[in-house]
This record gives sequence, structure tokens and C-alpha cells, in this order.
Amino acid sequence: MKGLSKKNMLVKEFRVDKSKIGFIRFIFEAYEGVAVVTTLNPKVDDTHGHIQLTIAPDRQETAFMVVEDLKKDFCFEAI
Repeated sequence: MKGLSKKNMLVKEFRVDKSKIGFIRFIFEAYEGVAVVTTLNPKVDDTHGHIQLTIAPDRQETAFMVVEDLKKDFCFEAI
């Protein structure tokens, strides 16, 4: 996502299974240029963390496809 202004990015926040934050980061790194995962709070409660996805404007469809697929396996809720 080099060369893109942050103002062009879509920023979304999610409540996720805290044990899966590293996995989520790994998945989005594999989809190079789709989104950057930032951990805002790794421990919201005993089982959940708070992350932010900064999504490239032309890759939103791919990012949301990945999110929907991950939701099938663990908590991944938009905030």
C-alpha cells in the first residue's frame, strides 16, 4: 500500500478472538496490499481483542471477503 494517502484508506475496527490476532495479521500480510492490521487493544476482556483494518481503496472487496471467511471460524465482529 505504498504511495497511497491515508485519507484514501477505509478504516474499520473489529472485536476479535484475542488468540487469533497474530493469525489475522498473517492472513492479511499474505494478501499483500489489501489491508494493514493494527492491534488497538489486545485484551478487551478475557477472550477478545480490538483491531483496526486500514484497507486500500481498490481492495475493499477482497478485504471484506477475507473478513467474511474468517468469521466462519471465530469471533470477528465490526465495532
